Amino acid sequence: MYRKMRLSDTVRIAPELLGEPVHEAVKLALRDKLEGLVDKKIGAIVAVKDVIEVGEGHILAGDGGVYYDAVFDALTFMPEMQEIIEGGVVEVVEFGIFVGIGPLDGLVHVSQLTDEFVSYDEKNSRLITKESGRSVTEGDKVRARIIAVSLNEREPRDSKIGLTMRQHALGKMEWVEEARKPRESGEEKAKPRKKRKEEAPKAEKSESKPEGT
Repeated sequence: MYRKMRLSDTVRIAPELLGEPVHEAVKLALRDKLEGLVDKKIGAIVAVKDVIEVGEGHILAGDGGVYYDAVFDALTFMPEMQEIIEGGVVEVVEFGIFVGIGPLDGLVHVSQLTDEFVSYDEKNSRLITKESGRSVTEGDKVRARIIAVSLNEREPRDSKIGLTMRQHALGKMEWVEEARKPRESGEEKAKPRKKRKEEAPKAEKSESKPEGT
């Protein structure tokens, strides 16, 4: 999930940037320092948007830069359990597909791709379902649910996000659209039951009595 958050941090302005307006220099320094980082509490920092407040600068002995405390707004991305996401397939491997979701990639393991048996077509770099013959390849758009999250602050690229496409209304977007379409009206409608022929009323037999009785 994307969030706009107000954060604070201290940044160093390099000597070559000291001639620039303070807010602009601080914004450049914050972008260079923070964008692309991953924090377990706030998620991945996608972009530094606006610098709200800049404190007084201070220097350290032997350092030509100036340090500023700053308050700023940032766009962050935090993958949440059970969240529905949509993204593009960025890589297809034998054990599944990697899906780009914001600044991170999630993995749909072959066991979570579909209920059908799946085979890997290495030549064309795609996964194919056995029964329906459907395929998933790089560039396809998919919808999935997050079922596992493990963020790595030191190595953001090693963060692991597990996805599933086996549930209702999930999967390759083409599959989802096909499932939405009503069934073709070529099926025979139930024929009305034929009325049973009415049987002629049976004549009741009358007993004849002998005359004179």
